[in-house]
Amino acid sequence: MAAAAPAAKKWRVDRSEGEETPDSAGLDLISGLPDAILGEIVSLLPTRDGARTQAVSRRWRPLWRSAPLNFAIDSRLSDQDRKRLIAFASTILADHPGPARRFSLCDFTLRHRYGKVDGWLRSDALSDLQELEFSYYIEPRVQWYPLPPSALRFAPTLRVVSLSSCHFPNEIAPSLRFPRLKQLTLYEVTISEDAFHGILSHCSALESLLLEGNSGISSLRLSSPTLRSFGFSSSSWNGYNATKLQEVVIEDAPCLERLLPLRPNSGPPTIRIIMAPKLEILGFLSNAISLLCLGKTKFQAIVLNIPWFLFQNMIAVNLTTTMRTVKSHQDKIMNSQKYDPLHPIECMELHLKTVVVRNYGGKWPDVNFAKFFVLNAKVLREMKFFARNICNEKWLANQHRRLQLKNKASQGARFIFKTAWGCDFILSHQAHDLSQSDPFGSSLCC
Repeated sequence: MAAAAPAAKKWRVDRSEGEETPDSAGLDLISGLPDAILGEIVSLLPTRDGARTQAVSRRWRPLWRSAPLNFAIDSRLSDQDRKRLIAFASTILADHPGPARRFSLCDFTLRHRYGKVDGWLRSDALSDLQELEFSYYIEPRVQWYPLPPSALRFAPTLRVVSLSSCHFPNEIAPSLRFPRLKQLTLYEVTISEDAFHGILSHCSALESLLLEGNSGISSLRLSSPTLRSFGFSSSSWNGYNATKLQEVVIEDAPCLERLLPLRPNSGPPTIRIIMAPKLEILGFLSNAISLLCLGKTKFQAIVLNIPWFLFQNMIAVNLTTTMRTVKSHQDKIMNSQKYDPLHPIECMELHLKTVVVRNYGGKWPDVNFAKFFVLNAKVLREMKFFARNICNEKWLANQHRRLQLKNKASQGARFIFKTAWGCDFILSHQAHDLSQSDPFGSSLCC
């Protein structure tokens, strides 16, 4: 008979070396982590799940109360039961001693609960709050309820603020200071022009600003030493007579990298850029934006998503403006500007290396302006056309002939055609995502 198989080795954890052996497969290694790390894990969980970790084991029981509170009042807290939601919310705030990392109250039906919401916001559990997300579910939609002033008591500690579907209490704006705020979103908010400019002047660390669908601001004049990204739209859902954004003026923004009209078909009619030396991306423009003034700033790099007809309405006070990359979303196209070799544009002569054309139709108005770059961009390396047509051989041959590719100014330039449809807006979260080098990348092609 064959010798009996050797007994399976008993695996174990060698604690002296800190090495894991097969016997450790069933051990709870997560519970061995330091309290600080476990508390961070708990604070990132949804509110209900975070509270439930108390039942995992004796080791986990105190962690939820010691971790910064992540408090989101939403359907996951109560399984769509409104009365249970309110009861759970009150219980959690009573049980947790604070501090809080996040408070989120979105699309909450107010009715007769204004006092209840105000009481939640005054809870000691929300001390040192870092993130605030607040919106009402409006009934009827034309009536905006005021944001409880208690929501703004956290101004000294807030890092992220998102307010939606509410009326901002303008009378307390002069006293507000946001020394740590890095990200601000106002969506369908009514706020006075003076109140907004006052708040903005006291945001000394702001990096990203998003304004969409608000009312009360007609002329926005932006000066910020820290702002890197600014997304905006002038459309307003708060009544037909609401004051809409008509003008955006970038007066002094030394760190601004992105200027992003979110819904260009709604304007604003005027955009003026006076001083933004680091501006790299200037997104989606349309016939609703009738004037674009590029001040006296010498831009290092700009990405444009513009309908070609708008080019003749662009005013560049300094014609040495440098643009290394151009991206275009086309809309209604009219006659293009002709290039005058006696008055050369520096970016066309020395810098422009990449052009991306989205929503390209291939008809003569499209062709004429695209040809402007083909025949005049002397250091162009690559030009991509995302076309609305199926790029078959016959269509491509016709485009090559119309664009006069044989007469291209840059002999090393490549021309690439792909079938893809473009969208006419940038997703709001892309305006805030500073880690994304190209905010148009995932929104332009369907």
